[in-house]
Amino acid sequence: MILWAIVAGAMIGWFAADWSEPGLILGGILGAAMGTWLRKELRLEIAREWQRLTDAAAFVPEAVPEPEEGPAAPEESPWTPAPARPAAIAIEPADRQEMPAVPEPHSEPEPARPSLAESALGHLIAWFTGGNTIVRVGLVVLFVGLVFLARLVANAGLYPLEARLATVGLIGAVLLGVGFIKRVQRPDFALHLQGGGVAVMYLTVFAAARIYTVMPPLAAFAFMILFAALGAALAVVQNSRTMALASFLGGYAVPVLLGGEAESPLGLFTYITVLNLAVLGIAGWKSWRALNLLGFFATFGLAALWGFGAYQDRHFLLCELFLGLSVAIYLITALLYAHNTPGKLGNFADSTLLFGTALAGFGLQAGLVHDRPYAAAWSALAFGATYLTVAAWAFQRRKQGMGLLSECVLAIGVGFVTLAIPLALDVKWTGAAWALEGAGAFWVGARQARWMPRAFGLALQMLGAILALGTLEPAVSNVPLANNGFVGPLLIAIPLLLTAWWLRRDWPHSGSPWAEHWVPVERDLGKPWFLAGFGFAVLAVWQEVNRSLPPLTDLTFPPPVLHPYQTVQIGLVAVLALMAAADWLGRSRDWPVATWPGRVSLLLIGLAFPVSLVMGRRITDLPDLAWWLTALALHFWMLRQRDRGSASRWDAGMHTLGALLLTGMLADGLFRLIDAANLWNSSWAGVVLLASATAMLFGVTRWAGRAAREPAGHFAWPLDPHARAYWWRAGSVLAALVYLGALGAAWFAAGDTRPLPYVPLLNPIDLAVGLALVALAQRRQMLQHAAALPRLARWIAGNGGLGVLALLAFVAINGIWVRSAHHFMGVPWDYRTLSSPTVLTGFSILWTLMAMGMMLYAKRKALRLPWLAGASLLGVVVVKLLFVDMSQAEGIARIVAFIGVGGLMLLIGYFVPLPPRRGGEEMK
Repeated sequence: MILWAIVAGAMIGWFAADWSEPGLILGGILGAAMGTWLRKELRLEIAREWQRLTDAAAFVPEAVPEPEEGPAAPEESPWTPAPARPAAIAIEPADRQEMPAVPEPHSEPEPARPSLAESALGHLIAWFTGGNTIVRVGLVVLFVGLVFLARLVANAGLYPLEARLATVGLIGAVLLGVGFIKRVQRPDFALHLQGGGVAVMYLTVFAAARIYTVMPPLAAFAFMILFAALGAALAVVQNSRTMALASFLGGYAVPVLLGGEAESPLGLFTYITVLNLAVLGIAGWKSWRALNLLGFFATFGLAALWGFGAYQDRHFLLCELFLGLSVAIYLITALLYAHNTPGKLGNFADSTLLFGTALAGFGLQAGLVHDRPYAAAWSALAFGATYLTVAAWAFQRRKQGMGLLSECVLAIGVGFVTLAIPLALDVKWTGAAWALEGAGAFWVGARQARWMPRAFGLALQMLGAILALGTLEPAVSNVPLANNGFVGPLLIAIPLLLTAWWLRRDWPHSGSPWAEHWVPVERDLGKPWFLAGFGFAVLAVWQEVNRSLPPLTDLTFPPPVLHPYQTVQIGLVAVLALMAAADWLGRSRDWPVATWPGRVSLLLIGLAFPVSLVMGRRITDLPDLAWWLTALALHFWMLRQRDRGSASRWDAGMHTLGALLLTGMLADGLFRLIDAANLWNSSWAGVVLLASATAMLFGVTRWAGRAAREPAGHFAWPLDPHARAYWWRAGSVLAALVYLGALGAAWFAAGDTRPLPYVPLLNPIDLAVGLALVALAQRRQMLQHAAALPRLARWIAGNGGLGVLALLAFVAINGIWVRSAHHFMGVPWDYRTLSSPTVLTGFSILWTLMAMGMMLYAKRKALRLPWLAGASLLGVVVVKLLFVDMSQAEGIARIVAFIGVGGLMLLIGYFVPLPPRRGGEEMK
């Protein structure tokens, strides 16, 4: 609405003034005033109407009782001009009448926030509508009238130009004198007259010097200084901030209005410095923030404007002196403002002036020294030292209300010191410096019970860590440890770990709402801060073990100090040593998070072990064996330390995985023997994994199986408290591996026993499979005597496990026959092996003999179930003879199969009849 009113008023004024610019400006001002008044009236009317509706909705009429004799005369309200009309109003009972919803108090729409244009015009409109509006509007109208008068007289040629300008200046002086005379009787009226008089004299001198060029620039310069000083003096004497603003605004506008060129900026800088000293003098007596900001913006704005347009290298010293004086003046002005402006929570601190002076001053300083090495860093350090000195002075006066000021100045000083680091050092060292500085800021904030420095320190450390990761480079140096690759991450790790140590406790704070919200955040940062610090320590170790020597020439690559496998093993032991040290510290100092890295020690070993194998190293190589033994010792030491506390499922899993890892290492040791004897293309190498798993299953069953029958508390660590992790979890995985390995070896292995001859049962395949059967049977027997078995364990200990073992034994016996036929009867070992008549005939006789053995066993034990199993196998043999041997076997092989199986079945039928039923024994 105000914008439209301004546009309408400007157009009307422009038209009424015969399309002249003063009419456009005056019409716009009057339109803004009218728009503001109209918007205010509309808002008041809307508010009154809304209140009326709210009051009407809040009134709920009660049910009207039936009249007994006749309608009573309605009462007349004292504010109602006419009598009420009962017939025109039908009042329903309360239970039927629908009332409008009562609006909630908070449902009233909030007034819209002013736009940028409205906010910009607000101060101008407030000047017209506040105080003595008539006088203010009158001054504007008088000023426009004087302009029209000067133009009319100039066009008519009545007076010389100098006389016309002198007349206008004289009118300004008269206004100033009348205002000064009336300062006691009519102070508001007098101040407006004085301000108008000073403005008229300013503009008169400006017109004489710049527009009409009838006054020398030096004289105009002197007059404007005089007018500015006069206005400032009048403002201080009469305690008028408005007069001071007008006077200094005119003073700072002199260089812009008069302009000109000069060989040296000495005159300009001297003039601005004089004005700044006047602002400083007023700041010692008056808390006029607007005047301080006017001087600040004008000073640095004019300096920047001149610097971009006219600066040369020969002006450097003069510019440095002026910049230093300006920064000092407005820093002292900010201190004086804080000293003279008390508040409820201490003296006010003008953050705009404090931070603005620092930023603007350093920005101009950086522009002055941008081409000088390290000058920007020294400048930042000088700014930081200045502000830290002021902070120390303010801290000594915290009880006098300077607490907020001290915190602001301290933050600026620390910021400049922080900025000096990247300006002075290489970027890869900046992150380390910031991390160290962040730790210092956190410690200072912790000791002084101030949360803001602590938050700043943590943020600075985070930025330093990110910067360090982003600029990380490979370590190339002749010197171990004392090189950039190792020291850089270490300088990040140390402050992070120190800060994590300090974050173990809750530090005091100021009790402000911001501080209360920061406390839980700070409490949760201790764990990630330690993990980040530990990660950078690991990174430092990794950088060192991957260190390279400087290249001999520019065309060659840097040669590594360690072989890749040494990098893996030495790095593994070093990281495990860090984990062990952290684990010891965490347990001795009651710092649980320090024990967390050690929980993944086995995963680290499990990752490094196959990597080392891929690099062609064996665990029994030297000095590899020493590194692996050290790594396992550190892991099991940390594991035992954790088990002394409360046992966890994670640690139980680590015990299980440890048994499996030892199985792999045992197999790698056996492979070393295979490699030494050059037996890679024989069955000796094929059964290494099976032999390792079988040996580990034997050991786990014999060692941990005792704890399956008795309470774990009767045994030493690690069976107490993780016996189940060995005899059940690790044993189950090993048993599965042994079973599958034995099944595959028994059926698919050809039995290449070079350099020894093949001997049935006395060859690596048959021996490994036989030992696997023994180990599995021993485990089943152990489970039969164990307590609190899972469902799967009960199935293994019962007939299910017996059937699975019988299947493996059946496959193993058949494998012995097939390998024997291959080695002694010339049966080829390929896809034609199972279709060989010799093999098929052997299967028939072998299965019949196996059936006969089961049935003899059943007769001796008087059991029906084994006998029936043997009989079933005989049925399979008969089916095989009819459907396989009849079509595949020919000649003597078929004759031998049929005669042999038939004769054996006659013997079985004669000597091994079906055992009788005896009280359910057949269920055994």
